[in-house]
Amino acid sequence: MGTSGARDVEQVVDTERYPLSEPGGAGWREVVARTRRELRESGCSVLADFVRPGLREALRDECAALAPLAHFEVETVNAYNIAVDASLPDDHPARIPVERGNAFVARDLIPAGHIVQRIYSSEPFQRFVADCFGLGRVHELGDPLSGLCLNVVNPGMEHPWHFDTNEFTVSMLTQRAGDGGVFEYCPNIRTAEAENFGDVRDVLAGRAGRLVRRLDLRPGDLQLFKGRYSLHRVSPVRGTTPRHTAIFAYSERPGVIGSVARTRQLFGRVRPEHLAAAGHAVRVDTLLD
Repeated sequence: MGTSGARDVEQVVDTERYPLSEPGGAGWREVVARTRRELRESGCSVLADFVRPGLREALRDECAALAPLAHFEVETVNAYNIAVDASLPDDHPARIPVERGNAFVARDLIPAGHIVQRIYSSEPFQRFVADCFGLGRVHELGDPLSGLCLNVVNPGMEHPWHFDTNEFTVSMLTQRAGDGGVFEYCPNIRTAEAENFGDVRDVLAGRAGRLVRRLDLRPGDLQLFKGRYSLHRVSPVRGTTPRHTAIFAYSERPGVIGSVARTRQLFGRVRPEHLAAAGHAVRVDTLLD
């Protein structure tokens, strides 16, 4: 373990509850076992109070100062973020429009010394995440914009129902909304082999409340989530305080870079790395995005 990585873990993470500096130890194994069980049962695990109490105000303030840099563009999309054409039947859930009003601050705008950058690039943290998901290791994305980003949902906006492109997602709430802004999800509503369009359509139409779970997340909580197979959203934010979430994006393969179209949609720009990687994307399944 590198000295700087171990130091960041000790300084930032509550290592008494989450002993990241002692990989393979009894405390590590206990946390990993619990997290794996929750991921297996519901596709989601929340590690409460992951960040030390004394740093939660700094965590909030650092990210709140970055929020005005977010690329913001309200657009009508669907849960799969795909174009709708005549080949889709009339009752296909992709034909149900939703308004996406959340915004993103790209990684290249987040200073290296900020708490979320220190967590994201920490080797002990990456080793811990990999173990929780039952993987040999995880890699930071090769994408200079989306590897780490800040998701901003302003009052009156929402992050509508959608599926993730990645099989697993790691995130941390840094600021709660004044009202609303609840994370809602439908555990394992689809699999790698079956889209289950009927249930997805019912959730989008508001007819399947029985399938929806809700989380009361707090700043500094770490969330591990299998968003590829669980439909999820952030409900509309009300009041005067925006909702901010850091998203730590990793991959099982090194060098993963987002598509030109998706990157421009999320960040309003691309970089040479995206243009160079165009047409070489590797898919993990045949599901709609």
